[in-house]
Amino acid sequence: MSERILIVDDEAAARTALATLLRRQGYQVRDAASGEEAIAECTAFRPDLILLDIVMPGLSGFEVCRQIKATPETRLTPIVLITGLSQTGDRIEGINAGADDFLSKPLDFNELLARTRSLLRLKHYTDELENAEAVLVSLAASIEARDPYTRGHCERLAAMSVPLGEALGLDDDQIKALRLAGTVHDIGKVVVPDAILLKPGPLSPEEFRVMQKHSAAGERICAPLRTFEYVLPIIRYHHEKHNGSGYPDGLCGEEIPLTARILQLADVYDALTTDRVYRKAVSSEAALELMEHEAGRGWWDRELFGTFRDMVVASHRSSELAVARGPAK
Repeated sequence: MSERILIVDDEAAARTALATLLRRQGYQVRDAASGEEAIAECTAFRPDLILLDIVMPGLSGFEVCRQIKATPETRLTPIVLITGLSQTGDRIEGINAGADDFLSKPLDFNELLARTRSLLRLKHYTDELENAEAVLVSLAASIEARDPYTRGHCERLAAMSVPLGEALGLDDDQIKALRLAGTVHDIGKVVVPDAILLKPGPLSPEEFRVMQKHSAAGERICAPLRTFEYVLPIIRYHHEKHNGSGYPDGLCGEEIPLTARILQLADVYDALTTDRVYRKAVSSEAALELMEHEAGRGWWDRELFGTFRDMVVASHRSSELAVARGPAK
């Protein structure tokens, strides 16, 4: 299927000229006469590239660009701002809005086609990376499904680790990494046989050594994806311990990335409070008490655990209050 291009300009003649040129090149083209219409077309048409005029009635091109780049479904769509404005400040505003390129009026059609082809190639590569990411997420889900006792584990980890990361002021890339790592952190268990993964009793030393390989294996599986840059340390290091007794590298204290320490606490807490093949779940209070004891032994970051514990307790109190109030009338 040919690539889809959305032209946004309040001047009908400009839209018609661009659409005619691009259709002759084999592209699918739609146009929008306003910023509001452009945002609606992004959902309906799902363009691979947007040619966006800056000066329009209603929403300006800058504002349209900001909204499109702030929406997860369209944030990677390339946007070319078309403008007659020549001031440096206007270009800076466009860059801050998330624009990928600029074209100045009057347009040179050869330059337009060259930049269009270049940005569409980049979009194609981006789509391939997103597809590869989707494959890894599906693989992680299938690994989780091998063990019926861990159903919902990934979603619960994201639900606990993301708020903790936000409370600690982590940036958007790290928050996204925590959310994604909640799903793929154990993807390396694909190398662990079911006889070990689902064993109801304690693992032998040899079996435990096999289990320990999963974190490094998970990092290797995900390493080819550059979009996993912030996720890889979480995958590799979420079984390290604060005193250096963890695996795979025996890191200590601050050597363990903060995001890995965050996911680690959520992982341990969820493992304790859900039924597993090798033991029954314990209460939230018992789990936090045990983790407090383990933090005292040097397993976990004590200060971070204190923040995590407070968050869990506050969440439980909020849920209890909601139940006590009953359904809203």
